[in-house]
Order: sequence, then structure tokens, then C-alpha cells
Amino acid sequence: MIKCLILGSGPAGYTAAIYAGRAGLTPVVYEGLQPGGQLTTTTEIENFPGYPEGVDANVMMADLRKQAERYGAEVRSGIAVKVNLDKAPYKVEFDDGTSEECHTLIIATGAVAKYLGLADEEKYRGEGVSACATCDGFFYRNKQVAVVGGGDTACEEASYLAGLASKVYMIVRKPFLRASKAMQEKVFNNPKIEVLFETNTKGLFGENGVEGAHLIYKKGSPEEKELDIAIDGFFLAIGHKPNSDLFKPWIKTDEQGYIITQDGRPNTDVPGVFAAGDVADPHYRQAITAAASGCKAALEAERYLAEKGIK
Repeated sequence: MIKCLILGSGPAGYTAAIYAGRAGLTPVVYEGLQPGGQLTTTTEIENFPGYPEGVDANVMMADLRKQAERYGAEVRSGIAVKVNLDKAPYKVEFDDGTSEECHTLIIATGAVAKYLGLADEEKYRGEGVSACATCDGFFYRNKQVAVVGGGDTACEEASYLAGLASKVYMIVRKPFLRASKAMQEKVFNNPKIEVLFETNTKGLFGENGVEGAHLIYKKGSPEEKELDIAIDGFFLAIGHKPNSDLFKPWIKTDEQGYIITQDGRPNTDVPGVFAAGDVADPHYRQAITAAASGCKAALEAERYLAEKGIK
């Protein structure tokens, strides 16, 4: 019987494991679909405290894993494919046919950014393609970038990047922005931002990373025409999908699928089950906030076990 089972190995999962390990809960971490979490799709991280010169994302996640293992966490490969949260102890089944029972469960399965589905997005990932302006915007100071999307998130990303880049294109498929009026005004009043309405991205090009984008204006109409823009960075801002489908029969989620937690704490509506990181965070989605929520989840798991008299 596992006292504390953690699903996910990003900053939330590993931080939860560090705190749970130090509390003597002998946590077991299953790495999930993406060992190390979304950060491993980034190159260098410059905004995580403690790394004044920046740090390679994979190096940082390896450090977090070592720290968790130092305090007794066991890290295993595997993807959860089925859960039963009807009553404690909770049961989780994995893709290799094994199953585990646990007194507490910390869900740190993260979220995945939505992409357009272009082959070039994968080709240039980490070399000009990003789904996080806050994470990677610093690398594009005084350069030209493009943001795909027309909602609040896209407008926020474009406005943030406009404070760093020399020029920001917004590539919007529709003839209007879906964002709130306040966000629209923020975009339209910024001289660095140019909105390209009724425009789709056909592909990207460049020898050493992204150097430009092939676009289609009014695709499928008599006015259709192709154009190229010169850019150094291509940012996706069309939303994220939280990895929460497995838990929806038991745990409340919002309309987008983010797990709903109680009163700012990591507690779900199932006793002894906690959510941490991007799977429960539709707003910030940063490594530091994920790590903080992982800490909270472990502390709450420790308290829950103590109240139940489980040692």
C-alpha cells in the first residue's frame, strides 16, 4: 500500500515528492507521458529562482528528480490508464498492466499546449516555436515575432512580447478578436502590434531556426492570397488541454477540463486526492507556481494521513 502516490514528473510532481519524502511518506512517482513535464520541450529556463545564469530545462528537471530521490521518493516509468476513486484506498492502473493502491493521490499530470498541427512546429520546436511567451519571450528582445490566436491569452501574450520585441504580428483566423474589449483595446493601441485578420499559417521557414512564416489570407475565398512575413519567433496561444480526462468521473473540472480545487488549496472534492500544477491552473502555468502547488499538495497529504492515523 502506497501512502502517497504522485502522477506526473514536472515541477509540481517532483516538488510534491521532495516534500512528501522529507515527511517520511515514501512517495512513489509515476513519470507519465512526458518525463520531466512540459519544461523538457523548452531549451533554457531563465526565470526560475536560483539560476542566475539560466539553466537547461532537462538539467533542472534531472536535478529535481535527484533531490526527490535523495529524500526517499521512488520514480517509476509508466502512464496511468485507469483510476478508481470511489473510496479509499484508491486504485490506479498503468499501461504495463500493473496497478497500485494508495492512501493519498497527488494528480500532477499537467496540460499540453494546443498546436496547429503543422510539421514545421515540430521541426522548429525549441528553435523559434514556443507555446509560452513568459517562458521564452526574453530570447526575442528587439526581434520580430508572431502570435497565433485571437482570444484573451493571445492578446496577453502579444502585449507581453511587445514589451520585448521590436514587432509583434498577431495571426488571427477570424475577422475579429474573441478577446475581451479591454484586451482588444490594449492590442489595438500598441503600435508594435499588427493584427493580421482572416489569416492562416501555412508553414514556417528558416535555415538556423525560424526566419519567417508562410501565410494565407482569406483561405478558400476569391480573394485568397499567400504572403510571407519575416519573424524570429512563432508563439502559439490557442489554448491548453489539461490532462484530466482520467479523473473526470470522480473529480470536478471546469469547462476546459482544469481540475477544480477548494478555496485556493490543492484539495479536490475527493478526500485524500489533491491536484497540483498545470492540470489545475488555467491562469499562470509557470514552473514556479507549479512547484509551489506541489509543495502544498504534499503538505495537505501529510495532514490527511496524520488525521487518519496512517503511519
